[in-house]
Amino acid sequence: MDHAAFADTPASRCAYYRRTCGLPAGIDPEVGRIVVKAGVVGGITMPGGLGQRVRDDLVFRGHPQGPVVAHIRSRRWTFLCRPDVPDDMRLFSALFRLDVSIVPFGGEIALPSPAEASGGFRQWVVAPRDTFRPSGAVIVDCVLTCAGRKGAR
Repeated sequence: MDHAAFADTPASRCAYYRRTCGLPAGIDPEVGRIVVKAGVVGGITMPGGLGQRVRDDLVFRGHPQGPVVAHIRSRRWTFLCRPDVPDDMRLFSALFRLDVSIVPFGGEIALPSPAEASGGFRQWVVAPRDTFRPSGAVIVDCVLTCAGRKGAR
C-alpha cells in the first residue's frame, strides 16, 4: 500500500484548515507557507508569556479554547478569534504599550505547516478542531486584566 497518499503536506493541511476548521487558508506562492488573511477570522498577537497568562485566564473564566499559534523564533502567540474588537484608538494605544497588536483587515496570519516542521517556525498551542473562534473582545479584556490595565478600556 502506498503510504505517500496519506502524508501530511502543505496542500492537505490547508484543505483540513479550510474544510474542518473553517479557516480560509491558502498557500503563499512566494514562500510556500500556509496563511489566513484577517477578515472573517481575526488575530491578536502578543508576547508568549502574556499569551500563557491570557490562555490560563480564559480557562479560569470558563471560556472555551480557540486556536492559538506560537511563533517560535519571535516568542509570540497569535490567538485566532472573531474580529469583533471595537475600533477604539485608546484601546489600541493601551494594547500597543503592552506589545499586543490586532492583525489588521487583510493582514496575513501564518499557520503551522508540515513543510516547516524541521524549522520550527510555528506550532499550535491550541490546535483548531472545528470552526469555533472566541470573541476578540473577550481576549482583549483578558489581556488587559492579565497585564493589570483593566482601567485602560
